[in-house]
Amino acid sequence: MKERDRELDDELAAWVRLRADELIAEGHDPEAARRRAAIELGGAEQVKESVRDVRRGSLVEQTLRDVRYALRGMARAPGFTAAAILALSLGIGASVAIFSVVRAVLLRPLPYREPGRLAVILHRRFNPTAPANFLDWRRTSRAFADMGAVESWTPNLSGAGDSESVPALRVTAGLLPMVGTPPHLGRLFLPGEDQPGRDRVAILGDGLWRRRFGADPGVVGRTIALNGEKYEIVGVMPRGFDFPVFWARGRELWVPLAFGERVSSRTGFSLRVFGRLASGATMAGARAEIASITGELEKRFPGTNRDVTVTPLTEAVVGDVRPALLVLTGAVGLLLLIGCANVAHMLLARAAARTREVALRNALGATRSRLIRQLLTESVVLSAASGAVGVTLAAAAVRGLTALAPAFLPRVESVSLDPAVLAFGVALALVTGAAFGLVPALQTSRGDVAAALREGERGSSAGSRVCRLRSILVSSEFALAIVLLVGAGLLARSFLGLHRIDPGFDPEGALTATVSVAGTADADPGRRGAFYERLLDSSRAVPGVTAAGMINHLPLAGDIWGFPYDVEGRPPAPPGDASFATYRVVMPGYFAAMRIPLRAGRDFTPADRLGAPGAAIVNESFARREWPGQSAVGKRVTFDEEDGRPLWRTVVGVAPDVVRGSWTAKPEPEAYMPYLQERSYLERPGSPFQYMTLVVRGSGDPASLAAPLRRAVAALDPSATVSDVQSLRRVVGEATADTRFYLVLFGIFAASAAALAGIGIFGVVSYAVSRRTREFGIRMALGAGRGELVAMVLAESMRVALAGSAAGIAGALALTGLMRGLLYGVEARDPVTIVGVALLLAAIALVASWLPARRASRIDPRTALQAE
Repeated sequence: MKERDRELDDELAAWVRLRADELIAEGHDPEAARRRAAIELGGAEQVKESVRDVRRGSLVEQTLRDVRYALRGMARAPGFTAAAILALSLGIGASVAIFSVVRAVLLRPLPYREPGRLAVILHRRFNPTAPANFLDWRRTSRAFADMGAVESWTPNLSGAGDSESVPALRVTAGLLPMVGTPPHLGRLFLPGEDQPGRDRVAILGDGLWRRRFGADPGVVGRTIALNGEKYEIVGVMPRGFDFPVFWARGRELWVPLAFGERVSSRTGFSLRVFGRLASGATMAGARAEIASITGELEKRFPGTNRDVTVTPLTEAVVGDVRPALLVLTGAVGLLLLIGCANVAHMLLARAAARTREVALRNALGATRSRLIRQLLTESVVLSAASGAVGVTLAAAAVRGLTALAPAFLPRVESVSLDPAVLAFGVALALVTGAAFGLVPALQTSRGDVAAALREGERGSSAGSRVCRLRSILVSSEFALAIVLLVGAGLLARSFLGLHRIDPGFDPEGALTATVSVAGTADADPGRRGAFYERLLDSSRAVPGVTAAGMINHLPLAGDIWGFPYDVEGRPPAPPGDASFATYRVVMPGYFAAMRIPLRAGRDFTPADRLGAPGAAIVNESFARREWPGQSAVGKRVTFDEEDGRPLWRTVVGVAPDVVRGSWTAKPEPEAYMPYLQERSYLERPGSPFQYMTLVVRGSGDPASLAAPLRRAVAALDPSATVSDVQSLRRVVGEATADTRFYLVLFGIFAASAAALAGIGIFGVVSYAVSRRTREFGIRMALGAGRGELVAMVLAESMRVALAGSAAGIAGALALTGLMRGLLYGVEARDPVTIVGVALLLAAIALVASWLPARRASRIDPRTALQAE
């Protein structure tokens, strides 16, 4: 060992003498030349340690030494280390955060037994069906081992604290066993418990069990009141159970669904149907069978079994969000690539200071593969540190994502940094380290001693090669940044377009709340209408309230009921071909509370009640479809019958088109009926007819009206429930939440990409200026002005940026087509957005290049020439 060390000392000394002789020949003082030679060669002790590492030890020992050496190198260059970790951790953190969402929403199996064998059977994929249709499908099908149906229900729960409205489902008895999730406590429904006359039973969700019953394990067997009727608790579902998650999320209660007199109905479309494939059956076979069954039923009962689809449950849950999440995944991938390119050219710049060290290692026995392994180890160590920071950022990002995620994003509550996500982060850090470190390692490990000693001189081929490589990397950063910024720009324009949509009402200053009398004395026929009339009077008397009204289902926030109708003077449509209109029931004052100005006719008044001539208000789409070029006021339509005869209603007003269930959906015909003339709402049992949505408009903050309104309801009937209290502005905000969510994420990614691209070109220009000090000194000595130097540096850097921008525009044109489903009112290849983004990045490149260019113009020619 000592003999090898002496040989190494002799070799190092020889290299120092060689370089010193070269410096003396250039005219340097001999003592100064020897000191400079030792400094340039990295220091004898440091190089000795490096070469000793090359010559001895097993692969594991060498790797450990490489890791320690990398850590010391990072500590010696804190500025470089911090910049590299920042660039990489942004990409890694964003990638891990988005992967956690993709894993929870797209990759993780649904939490049911054999979820791949569960299917949804509906009209046109999402529309419900009628009880008689479901019963025929279940009785006839052989491809499905079982079918179950569910129906939305929002009962008032009492008997365990204050009364509250609970989001619930009525389900056929076999549905929960078919799903295959066992209860946490008690049992599931038994066969036959969904038949009329059976004892009423209920199953609680975990949240309701904890909130209302304090997680009492003895809750099974207790009794609760739902809409005033007694139900025995027979089970509690486990934490996290939610079914079905694509339609009715967050349900906290399940009760058996008894059809009763509806068993033969083919017109009450309220059921969502689910099935489990039989053993040996396939989804394609099930589709063919259901098509055959519904085809026969459609012949017998026209208009009842059209467009029935069989959709895998997983596809129904994630189908609409899959493209958006894949686009976001691609966006974070681009951001990570930008970070890798940035760190790669930072390593190339740093490699210039290590050229002689690597050349000595090579000359003293290190193979190129050994040098590459050492340099890659350093890159991986740097990436591992970036990964640790990135995972920390991802943890914060996941909390932000789940808080900002709109309601449409399914299974968002299960998003977390679980072991699989952390393993992805570790793997990503390792792969990233190899990716950004490979090119610098290959470049640096060439180890040409002569080139090492000449490096930095004007015309050096090695230096030119490195500069070209760094320019290519920065051009790629600009190309990737263009794609991200174009995507963000398109989403921003879509968001602006959404805000330009006229909803047909004024959301500012209005508060909404659902008021239910189900299960109370005021639910009785004859009292219901009087209760809501008194509530309107009390609401209008609240200080600050300027208008108040009611509607059965609020636009954007409630159900959409479609009813067939006929127009007076025209023959009735054949079965299945009737025209449909959205059915709304309102109290006087609704249009004023919503600030919906009538286009013609009048509003409803308290005189529009039972016994008075039937009245209706239609929207402009209804009027245009049925009476184009004519006034709709005075025309008559019918939606239902009374004693076998059409119940005609006279159109007394025309309202503007108002957004319905979707902010961007095309307007459809809509009809408003006066609440006080609707026997179903005044007299029929069942919770769908026992609640109304109150809308009040005030002169100040709408939130300040919530407490007085609750007191007004309690004063009229303490058993009535008030739920879904929210401002109308919030309702509108939730309607555009998906575009806002994607815009925020894309905006963050794009801003980070633009910053990294600007830093990249700043680094390239700064490095080029530092390597051309002598050249600039000569140019200035020969008469070049400062302005000429600045212009020259800016022109060279802008060529790099423009080359990247041209490639980025081509990439954006090719890739932004994938975003069509996320855009509104703007084309995926919108030239204004693309040109605007290109100009923005050009401005960033100009500013980033001007700073080092100005520094170059201030070089003292004498100092520059003496330094070389």
